Amino acid sequence: MDEAMNRDEFEGTVVLEKLAEMNQLDEFLEAVDADDFKKAKSLMKRANVDSHTIAIVLEKMAAADSDH
Repeated sequence: MDEAMNRDEFEGTVVLEKLAEMNQLDEFLEAVDADDFKKAKSLMKRANVDSHTIAIVLEKMAAADSDH
């Protein structure tokens, strides 16, 4: 079973909604797939995602990456 983060893990979250409003959702998902933490964080900041939520998303990305 692939433990990598995917779109389903974010579905319906504030993060996806805010990124979609900015037309940045695809770019964010590409950053997640590429383990590009800096870009993912930057996109979330531009979408006005709160710092607590950003930290949770980055932790999930790191956890998914360590399972590979």
